[in-house]
Amino acid sequence: MSEDTIRLVTIGRIFRRRWRLLVIVTVVGALIGYGASLLFPPNYTASTSVLLAGQWEERELLTQAEIAASSAVVDRAAATLGWSGVSAGELRERVSAKAADGNIIKVSGTADTPERAGRLSDQVAQQFVAFAARIAGDSSDPEAAARPEALRQKVAQASRRITELADAADPGRTVEGVQARTELEKLRTALQEAMKKLDEAGPATNKANMVVMGPAPRPAEEAPPTRMQLVVAGALLFFLLAVIGHLTAARMSRRLRTEPEIAAALGAALLGTVDVPDERPEDRPEGRGPRARIRRLLGLDTRWDLPAPQTSGDEAGRRLRYRRVCARLGDQLPLPRRLLVVVPEGDEIARRAAGQLAAEAGSDLLPRVVGVSVDRPMVPDRDTESGALVVLSAGSWTEGELAGIAGACADAEHEVVGVVLAGTVRTLPARAAGRPPHHATPAFAGGDDARGGSL
Repeated sequence: MSEDTIRLVTIGRIFRRRWRLLVIVTVVGALIGYGASLLFPPNYTASTSVLLAGQWEERELLTQAEIAASSAVVDRAAATLGWSGVSAGELRERVSAKAADGNIIKVSGTADTPERAGRLSDQVAQQFVAFAARIAGDSSDPEAAARPEALRQKVAQASRRITELADAADPGRTVEGVQARTELEKLRTALQEAMKKLDEAGPATNKANMVVMGPAPRPAEEAPPTRMQLVVAGALLFFLLAVIGHLTAARMSRRLRTEPEIAAALGAALLGTVDVPDERPEDRPEGRGPRARIRRLLGLDTRWDLPAPQTSGDEAGRRLRYRRVCARLGDQLPLPRRLLVVVPEGDEIARRAAGQLAAEAGSDLLPRVVGVSVDRPMVPDRDTESGALVVLSAGSWTEGELAGIAGACADAEHEVVGVVLAGTVRTLPARAAGRPPHHATPAFAGGDDARGGSL
């Protein structure tokens, strides 16, 4: 697993090198969101306000909101509406109520059309007011309305009778008279307290006085999630999944990137690094055909997790690197020896570098270049060669794959004498006419096929 910290430069590299893929994935996500919107019919939400008279505490308003959305209210509304194909249970899922400022309960109903949404919220609000009136004992019976007033009159008559009895008693002359007056005063006090409690309880019954503040306005827009919201959510979700997928793949990658790790996996010393000019994807051998064109369109033909190739000075500088590697090989091989150049199959950068290295070293030192499959590595048996030189690019192979190549070389009795890493560089644009090219130097006057001298 790569332990590299995920930085903004990493995400920026994904955007630069995979922007075509990200755009296509985002468009696919938007289309899926649009398809999901077709599966769900549009919904509209209308709200009706119910005003509650009197003084209400917050917890009481919350209780009334729960009552407004309860099955006792919604079931009565469903029976009144009588919509075919819509059960009371479905309506309960479409109705909600909440307490607002100013003793107002907002009843909301959701339906497939603005008209039905308005009718639903209006009907639930009406049933809520009627149900609350029944709970509070509100009734249009005139006898029930006259009972509290009749009780007050009875209490007033009793109070006057108590006064008459107190005046008729012998005031303060006998013990019995004093006790009678005391008991009468206690009775008067109890009646007055009962009437006071009755008067205090009277306004509470007025809480049942609720008013529906007009019909619900018809909604002009769909209720969320709207079609546009689903399209945007699908596009954003797929975009984030694509970015996270790239970061996860890079984080879980086991490909070796550093020179010490690669040399340790092959069990040989690093002889140096060489450069090859970066090619356009369409110029590569594997860059032809419909599949290659699709990969090129999506930006999958280049690795995004590798640094961008640096600019190379000139051809002479690149060939100097090859000459130095050949010189190190000569220093490590005091006796005339022939080496087999081993390149992992699929590593086009290493293949080009191996060809250039063999051309610089000559057939006496590097007679042939062979490609080895990393899945089932097989190296030709030892012939005239007395060792192997492995050429590969960094960041392309895992430790197990490189160990397999080293093991295949050992099975074929080839000692891995060194490792050469290959990388790509950007070449400078062609110079103006009349100026000598960089590679036109006396050291390389022999042409492109010059071997660079004897080793």
